[in-house]
Amino acid sequence: MTVESYEITRAKPNKSSAKEPSGAKPLRRINPTRIMLYSVLLVAAVYYLLPLYVMMMTSLKGLPEIRLGNIFAPPMEVTFAPWAKAWDTACTGLYCEGLKVGFWNSVRITIPSVIMSITIASVNGYALSNWKFKGSEVFFTILIFGSFIPYQVMLYPLVIVTRELGIFGSLQGVIFIHTIFGMPILTLLFRNYFAALPEELFKAARVDGAGFWGIFLKVLVPMSAPIFVVAVILQVTGIWNDFLFGVIFAGVKNFPMTVQLNNIVNTTQGVKEYNVNMAATLLTGAVPLAVYFFSGRFFVRGVAAGAVKG
Repeated sequence: MTVESYEITRAKPNKSSAKEPSGAKPLRRINPTRIMLYSVLLVAAVYYLLPLYVMMMTSLKGLPEIRLGNIFAPPMEVTFAPWAKAWDTACTGLYCEGLKVGFWNSVRITIPSVIMSITIASVNGYALSNWKFKGSEVFFTILIFGSFIPYQVMLYPLVIVTRELGIFGSLQGVIFIHTIFGMPILTLLFRNYFAALPEELFKAARVDGAGFWGIFLKVLVPMSAPIFVVAVILQVTGIWNDFLFGVIFAGVKNFPMTVQLNNIVNTTQGVKEYNVNMAATLLTGAVPLAVYFFSGRFFVRGVAAGAVKG
């Protein structure tokens, strides 16, 4: 046997000598850290789910059963009459048309506000990250500073502006306000996301002759689905849950669902119908709950994608 063949023989692994692991798999030991972690998660889950459970059980009971005082007990006789009344005939001030009017008002406010604010903010973020101009950083700083100004400070000037524009007390006025206040934080999100994308993509598109809108629509938008999902979730939940702008700028006939819910719950006439109040609250919160339930994982992915440089 030559030296070369001997070295080759030594280099080959001996399959017969290799031993596969055998025996039972070791059991995971319960350690104090794991116990503490799951205990905290359990307490947090109970803390947040218990009020929801009480509201659901109360909304399915009649008033005689509610007066017994056991709020944690399930209903002895399930009734959906409180839900029907909250949606169709509950009094929300001068009108007894239920929450259905406010629901459609909220839909007419939310959809255009979300589309307009996200469209404008995405273009702003794209321009500030890839098409920087003289004073762009100053403009961006002022824009972000505006997102930290309390809404209450700007209410009176906005009332004057919307009045002069002829949209005060209308759905268009509320849409205008939500679009304005949604742009600063959304612009920050889109700017950071676009800045984290590889710069080579932008340069390659410029070399190929693509312009401002070509790069935005054909290159960046198809790659930015995660941040668009984050923006939609933030805007839908924020606008749907809004009370302040709705009660000031919408007008009595255009009140969103949250304002009508407040009118139902805080009414001082007649018997306090806790089951109707709980049903109305659940109906009002159904849309944000559904958004978080079905798109929560996309929200986490979008935030994580925007935080990592590609």
